[in-house]
Amino acid sequence: MDALTPDDWSAIALTLVLAAVVTALLLLAGTPIAWWLARSRSQWRAPVSAVVTLPLVLPPTVLGFYLLVALGPRGPLGQFTQWLGWGLLTFHFSGLVIGSVLYSLPFVVQPIRNAFVAMGDRPLEVAACLRASPVNAFFRVALPLARPGLLAAAVLGFAHTLGEFGVVLMVGGNIPGATRTLSMQIYNHVEALEYTQAHWLAGGLLIFSFITLLTLYRLEAGRGVTARVL
Repeated sequence: MDALTPDDWSAIALTLVLAAVVTALLLLAGTPIAWWLARSRSQWRAPVSAVVTLPLVLPPTVLGFYLLVALGPRGPLGQFTQWLGWGLLTFHFSGLVIGSVLYSLPFVVQPIRNAFVAMGDRPLEVAACLRASPVNAFFRVALPLARPGLLAAAVLGFAHTLGEFGVVLMVGGNIPGATRTLSMQIYNHVEALEYTQAHWLAGGLLIFSFITLLTLYRLEAGRGVTARVL
């Protein structure tokens, strides 16, 4: 491990913190979205589903560019954050969080939505017959039954955030100790022809990604949730 520099460890630590924060926010925001997409019959379900899934096909630099514009000094979100006294979120850890949440959203919403769909209507009908309120049925029936999907969503969201590059570069830049993530550090090593350090970091991500997917596929309780997402 002597091949890793202090900047490498700083990038690893920042990336782990970013992935943990993003995963927590995605589970909080993605679960109600997934529930609505799984249960709603609204005409807005298809457009909302398309918006949520858009990062799967949209180039990261495109999403990052429009986030940079929106969060910039002349953008609506940038003007709003300045009005609140927060300043600009671009080239700041908060900007990385916003960009990562949007870019990893489908990796969290899709498995949870699939778990809710696979659950069917019967458990909720039984809960209603037992006079459980919709909120009580959601927390005591739906969420426990959707646990495999929640687990898959958490792992995929965390792993996907670790390897983000385009959105991170556009919104956060490459500031040491502030916005320089693991993917950016690998790029820096390659650009400087420091292939040994790049191998350590890239190989670590490769092994972690493989173990993550292997674990998900072997989760017997997942019942094909991961396969439908991937």
